[in-house]
Amino acid sequence: MAGDRFTPDFDPDCGDAPLTSARQDIVIGRWQGLRELLRVPGADWAARSHRVRLLAPACAGNSTAESWLAAEPHSADAMVLRAATDVTRAFNLAIAAGRGVPIDPLRVDRAALACLRAAEAHPEDPTPWIFLISVARLYPSGVRRRELGRWWDELHGRDPYSMEGHLQILHYYSSRWHGTHGLMYDFARDAAGVAPAGCALPVLVQYARVEEYCHVLDAAGRQRDAVVGMGQHWSHDAAVNDVRRTWQRWIGARPDAPPAPVELRDLNFPAHAACYADTTDTADIAADLFRIIGRRATRTPWSVTGDAEKEFVRWGRRSAQGKAR
Repeated sequence: MAGDRFTPDFDPDCGDAPLTSARQDIVIGRWQGLRELLRVPGADWAARSHRVRLLAPACAGNSTAESWLAAEPHSADAMVLRAATDVTRAFNLAIAAGRGVPIDPLRVDRAALACLRAAEAHPEDPTPWIFLISVARLYPSGVRRRELGRWWDELHGRDPYSMEGHLQILHYYSSRWHGTHGLMYDFARDAAGVAPAGCALPVLVQYARVEEYCHVLDAAGRQRDAVVGMGQHWSHDAAVNDVRRTWQRWIGARPDAPPAPVELRDLNFPAHAACYADTTDTADIAADLFRIIGRRATRTPWSVTGDAEKEFVRWGRRSAQGKAR
């Protein structure tokens, strides 16, 4: 498999070389690279949230974020990264505690307050609001609808088409957390329906389909053979139509250019969905998506249905063969 042109490159930074360099700095406790990385001119909020989302887990295991904030206590960027790091640590505690075991609500409160302080320090930045909505999942009963709505309004007002922000709300509304499958799909389709052409939000429906599958799989003890009623999960009419709509409204309308690092995770979801939809036209969509992605894969969603590398290679080969016919 090593020589296969479809062997995936699971680069955790999705080809963002400056991000990779900054993450290497974190290992040695050097924060200056983080300052330079996040001090980017313009307002590319999608790239910023992508970078903060990937920096926070690296910072969660040491004190680099704290060191930066101590050295530059008025740095809004340092506050944003520290808040994201606190949210990541709270999720790490929840994972370590085990499914259904709540963590100390004071720990969740501290992470939420860090997000609010970061939002105050950097008023135009949607990133703290994304992480605030994310940590809301960790409250045992969620947060009050009015409060969540206010946080969402703050985020939406700063970046109305934030993919990461919409994704955090989608997770909150899922059956795994504080909603239902129906509520999750309704939110995803509503968001997709108002998104302008070329916007990535239609892919939320593919995220929802993966979330539902994982929830059912977890309930079955991760035994795929024991999942009853999921045989058509990826290939029933609604799923197939969702793939077509995502292609038409987002991918078919985006520039025909190499994807930016922030797009790669999102592109892997419709590629996976198109493969498993397994119709003639979705096979063509899958082949075109593999052409766009190349070898630049993300482990999720491929790991959901098997070994990520084997899945990516198998479907990549099959798509290429189908396109050649």
